Amino acid sequence: MNPAAASVWNEAQARAGAAAQAQRRRVTIDPITRLEGHGKIDIFLNDQGDVEHAYLQIPELRGFEVFSIGRPAEDMPQITSRICGVCPTAHHMAATKALDDLYQVEPPPAARKIRELVYNAFMLEDHALHVYLLGGPDFIVGPDAPKEQRNVVGVVQKVGLETGKRVISMRRRVRELIAYFGGKVIHPVLGLPGGVSKGLKPEDLPRFKELGKDAVEFALFTLQVFKDIVLRNPEYVNLIKSESFTHRTYYLGLVDAQNRVNFYDGQLRVVNSTGKEYAKFPAQRYREFIAEHVEPWSYIKFCYLKPLGWHGFEEFPQSSVYAVAPLARLNVSDGMATPYAQKAYEEFFQTLGGKPVHHTLANHWARVIEMIYAAERIVELLNDHEIASTNLREIPQAKPKTGIGVVEAPRGTLFHHFETDERGLITMANLIVATQNNAARIAMSVDKAAKGLIKKGKVDEGLLNKVEMAFRAYDPCFGCATHALPGHVPLCVNIYDRNRTLVRQLRQGC
Repeated sequence: MNPAAASVWNEAQARAGAAAQAQRRRVTIDPITRLEGHGKIDIFLNDQGDVEHAYLQIPELRGFEVFSIGRPAEDMPQITSRICGVCPTAHHMAATKALDDLYQVEPPPAARKIRELVYNAFMLEDHALHVYLLGGPDFIVGPDAPKEQRNVVGVVQKVGLETGKRVISMRRRVRELIAYFGGKVIHPVLGLPGGVSKGLKPEDLPRFKELGKDAVEFALFTLQVFKDIVLRNPEYVNLIKSESFTHRTYYLGLVDAQNRVNFYDGQLRVVNSTGKEYAKFPAQRYREFIAEHVEPWSYIKFCYLKPLGWHGFEEFPQSSVYAVAPLARLNVSDGMATPYAQKAYEEFFQTLGGKPVHHTLANHWARVIEMIYAAERIVELLNDHEIASTNLREIPQAKPKTGIGVVEAPRGTLFHHFETDERGLITMANLIVATQNNAARIAMSVDKAAKGLIKKGKVDEGLLNKVEMAFRAYDPCFGCATHALPGHVPLCVNIYDRNRTLVRQLRQGC
């Protein structure tokens, strides 16, 4: 071999060796599973085989804020419900409330209560989806179980066929209530500026009241399942309380006038890591308190408390990172507005050592408590004499300019902010979704879990699933959350010679 060829050969071999070494120091989970959207986790190990850093990367991109510009504002409840097939009702309702604000119109009492009824039905069935099918398999079947069993089939095998049928039946019946008012479940057409498109016929009230009664029994049954399978298992309780799944951050959520959890309406309340109130404000002031930070390795924007500034992925008190979702809602509140949920709320904090609770995996327990509240609230609304009123809409009269709406999605606080010209055509749309609010803490959770669980290069399926549990507890919707623009498509090109030796690698954003 001549010197020139030998030089090329040695350089190629060196590159191949470096690539192989890098591969041994990098563990990738791609795709991550049991979530809404797409993503992967890259875990980088140091020379000792311990985790140097773990990144949760979201490679998809949705452009709803951009292609909404120029559309009539009244289209937004239907356009934004297309962002996600799992949480369309959350976007539909937030957009509808933004239209109320845009046109400065207050819905009649019956319309407001119908909206809240539908919304609590949505919260109940969506939480049931996560408890039994997405996050639930990690506890019901077990985090170390073979991956082919950590799914709905494994759950049914563990809890029994009758329980599986009960879960499916309840979700179907609750979704029928949503479709009754919204025309369909996936993309409802219920909300209008100033009201709703359909009321409740008196002759249909008895069957929905029966559904409400059964929903409460189902939610209480779910709590008992959680106690029997999770809380009576010391290994699971120790996992929940472990430092690998614990973060001390701020928390944000909607509360009513008595600082109780409310999904549909109220003010935003923020508490710090010690439970002390940091701020309380209406949705219209959200831009005074919430800002968004962009990192080059994800299409998600990372939200933080604006007055404190961005200080990176750090815990309280050095950081401005906050969390939303079920655990955060319980942490920011002074209680629940319904009796069974309040009892479960008190037991939750007594068992976990008082408020606030910082254990990420406790989101699963908090989610079950919210199922109870949603079911009880459905019963309360169906027993309200105004629910069957035919006064369903106040026609807007004001000239549109700016509208902001907020609801508590199953995954956390959701903001819709629209600005229009005098014709009501969108000139600016800003959506801050639950998973964006949670994005910084989710990134911290994945990194901390990987560092706490993976030692000396020991990696197996069970450990990697536990790393995934760190994000799964938040029930994230990455399809909703990818709003960073402008972006580009990551591209990696590997060039090999005829002996399959890596000669050159070209990278763009990967």
